[in-house]
Amino acid sequence: MANIKSAAKRVLTSQKAAARNRAARSLMRTNIKKFDTAVADGNREAAETAYKTAVKTVDKASAKGLIHKNKAAHRKSSLTVKLNGMAK
Repeated sequence: MANIKSAAKRVLTSQKAAARNRAARSLMRTNIKKFDTAVADGNREAAETAYKTAVKTVDKASAKGLIHKNKAAHRKSSLTVKLNGMAK
């Protein structure tokens, strides 16, 4: 444990931030997986709703600095390509 009060406080705030980031990253990955399963099942309607939530969470992760903006753009592009590749 840290000897200085400010260092001890910093450890606690870092742990809280890490937990928050881990939860946000997990939510993003979960939403992407839900979209992928909807695409794999061939359910267009479910895929479109899952696409919207996945893109929204990717944008939020990018805004919070969890992922780089170019990585977010790449992820959203690949999701769009998958959605557009589905049979209508």
